[in-house]
Amino acid sequence: MLHIPPLPGAPRYAGNLEPIRRRVLDDATALVEGGVDGLLLENFGDTPFYPERVPPQAVACMTRLGQEVGQRCDVPLGVNVLRNDGRSALAVAHAIGAAFIRVNVLCGVRLTDQGLIQGIAHQLLRQRVQLGASDIRILADVNVKHSAPLGPARSVRQEVVDLVERGGADAVIVSGEGTGAPADPAELAQVKQAAGETPVLVGSGVTAETIRALLTHADGAIVGTSLKVDDVTVNPVDPKRVQTLIAAAR
Repeated sequence: MLHIPPLPGAPRYAGNLEPIRRRVLDDATALVEGGVDGLLLENFGDTPFYPERVPPQAVACMTRLGQEVGQRCDVPLGVNVLRNDGRSALAVAHAIGAAFIRVNVLCGVRLTDQGLIQGIAHQLLRQRVQLGASDIRILADVNVKHSAPLGPARSVRQEVVDLVERGGADAVIVSGEGTGAPADPAELAQVKQAAGETPVLVGSGVTAETIRALLTHADGAIVGTSLKVDDVTVNPVDPKRVQTLIAAAR
């Protein structure tokens, strides 16, 4: 994860874009030199998040940052625009040559701290066709973290089937209840079985101690908090933690 500090327009923005740029590039360098297979750029600092479309300045800044990361780091790059602006994420990814995007609520509806968030698959997949960007993969969350179902919970299998067959997800992500919270191994195994040939990623709570066990049920992992100084999500990346995690994964 490349967690971007608060961007211009966000309540906690510090008033200068240059330290943000340096932080993102430093984190990217530490992660790549430590052996990660890819990077995911995310506007993590922009709380409280917009439930849907973010303002133009956030899109512009993420495009600039993503372009610089892509020029410096020779690994696949992804984009996640929180809370659920997959359309802006796709636009940024297309502009900078990124390989994938993450979408928290691709299908269905979830109750979140931003209110009700509805799936955007019907718009996102059409936009991807319009852009001629079919090579940009869509990673979609199952049982989305920091949220709850609006009605009676459906089976994990049915949610995965809908994401892949009806929503067009190219990979699915299993997370814990919130940022840094461990995923449920039992749920992960269920998702992997339901997903068939579609890749499954662990989306939160991955550590050097747990990654080997989790990878018995998953094809990869998205890691953020456990790679930061003192296990604090907003802190810089700790190169030693990256090396330790990668060694365990390999």
